[in-house]
Amino acid sequence: MAMSASEIEALIKTAFPDAKITIEDLAGDNDHFAATVVTEAFRGVSRVRQHQMVYAALQGRMGGTLHALALQTAAPE
Repeated sequence: MAMSASEIEALIKTAFPDAKITIEDLAGDNDHFAATVVTEAFRGVSRVRQHQMVYAALQGRMGGTLHALALQTAAPE
């Protein structure tokens, strides 16, 4: 069972309401995505921790329903 880009965005937006989120379906299969997430919640947080925070927002779907997600994360400039 695959996820849509809108489902991924909704889960991330729930965890980070102020986030600017861009989701791209890399293979057109609803299984391999790239996401850019920019939120104030990442300010002063290491890149590894930022990614962990996004994975937590996906509520266990990473590696199951969602096979691959290439992440770019940042705090707003």
